[in-house]
Amino acid sequence: MRTVAVVLAGGSGRRFGGSMPKQLQPLAGHTLVEHCVAAFDRAPDVDEVLVVTAAEFADQIAGQLRRYGKLTGIVAGGSARSDSTRQAIAAIGSATATGSAVGPGSGSAADLASAAGSVDAAGTVTADCNVLFHDAARPLVDQRIIADCVTALRTWQAIGVVVPSADTIVEVSDGVLGRVLPRDSLARCQTPQGFRLSVISRAYQLAAADPGFAAISATDDCGVVRRYLPDVPIGAVPGSEHNIKITYPADLAVAETLLAQLSGPAPAC
Repeated sequence: MRTVAVVLAGGSGRRFGGSMPKQLQPLAGHTLVEHCVAAFDRAPDVDEVLVVTAAEFADQIAGQLRRYGKLTGIVAGGSARSDSTRQAIAAIGSATATGSAVGPGSGSAADLASAAGSVDAAGTVTADCNVLFHDAARPLVDQRIIADCVTALRTWQAIGVVVPSADTIVEVSDGVLGRVLPRDSLARCQTPQGFRLSVISRAYQLAAADPGFAAISATDDCGVVRRYLPDVPIGAVPGSEHNIKITYPADLAVAETLLAQLSGPAPAC
């Protein structure tokens, strides 16, 4: 089954600060988004790469990424992460249905419905693919994680990458510590998160029809599936402590050190 990797690079990076969004910040001579695209471009099990970004940066990113052969499209995202995911789903669904290259989609409810793939008279999806959604703020995703995600999607219809929590986690209310949660059953979420296109598009179709969706912030795509398709189990794929998220400027220095330790190939110049 075809696998499309989507690099979500549409955020404003308010916590990072500065005039340039963090996905365009340099790390070892290349932007964060380029590191992500390079990783998926090298992955043998990934067939296509799609980047979702703010419209004003699309041309700049396209210029940086033209060397990557698996890159099939750059799509304008939305104001929220869920909006960007919606745009990617519509674009991939349109390409899947027509057999063409990925192009922009409107992210409307109709586009999300068609993104579930070609459906025959019995309601069976006859055209589907796997989709990996990855945050551009995680530039050190490695080949083992990507391969494990694709392998897991042979068994599961939805998967998330997680790492065990090394810290004790407690509930806090009004500045007061409350219940201590069982650490052995807790994990921290990373990306990629992977889905059958038919599953994630259906979840977002239901979200689009829910007037209350916007009132509850969706910070990740597994959360949307859990909320609207509770009967779909989500498999856990082991992540890595190296797969860090760049949130603040100091995180870039940590990533530089990790990158040097990993000694992996940098994006080609």
